[in-house]
Amino acid sequence: MSVVFESKRVRRPLAIRRVTVARVTEVAPTMVRVTLTGEELQGFEAPGPADHVKGFFPGPDGILAVPTIADDGMRQPEVGTVHARDYTPLEFREQGENGPELDIDFVIHGDDGPAAQWAVNAKPGDTFAFGGPRGSLMPPEGASDVVVVTDETGLPAARRFFQNFLPEVPVTGLFFLTDPDLRNYLDDIDGGTRQWFVGDEREAQAEQALRGLDIGERTFVFLAGEAGAMVPLRRYLRRELGLPAGQMDASGYWKRGIVNLDHHAPLDPTDPE
Repeated sequence: MSVVFESKRVRRPLAIRRVTVARVTEVAPTMVRVTLTGEELQGFEAPGPADHVKGFFPGPDGILAVPTIADDGMRQPEVGTVHARDYTPLEFREQGENGPELDIDFVIHGDDGPAAQWAVNAKPGDTFAFGGPRGSLMPPEGASDVVVVTDETGLPAARRFFQNFLPEVPVTGLFFLTDPDLRNYLDDIDGGTRQWFVGDEREAQAEQALRGLDIGERTFVFLAGEAGAMVPLRRYLRRELGLPAGQMDASGYWKRGIVNLDHHAPLDPTDPE
């Protein structure tokens, strides 16, 4: 197979924004949508479907430690430990109910981690700080169709893929979930094909569904979710189908037993790019 895609990467100056929670909406028992507002959102951009921002959260001691920006880069604060997690900026509105607004969806795996604990207890008026995105990888040009395979944590990115490509380019989504209530996550988006898998065999069912798709030379594939579940999917695409690296984007958003996984790290160390 030959690579037919052109994906432009846009770099941006490093910026950290302090904003305020405007409202909190329960999307499902395991997901809340936090709407942020504030003047520091002016100029925010995140056009890439898989863009991410780094949110900063109070630690067990209650201290919100936020890095600062200096001429030589980012500096750690003098007091406190930085607790940061990456999130997809779901939707930005220059003119919201309270000025510029940004929606971020938080998946709640439990309330023991700093990010989940903050999201569970977030209320209007709370402060929040985040950095980025440092850059955007624009939607690939030249795709005849797009396949998206994710768990709950990749749903915001999946939503952005559907919005970026439909209706001109067909999009197929394969979603394996622990919370069946999230099966309506994309109901307000017309078009595309979605398959939802829940239960103990959801990861295997998603892989089987992926193997049943007709993936051609111009199919772009996006994989995101629990790192261990992504490895066999990536191996199928790379080793069995022979897809080149430029025809797919595979990321581990989290990993069982690992705190604050670096999703930029190689997903499969036995098969690096």
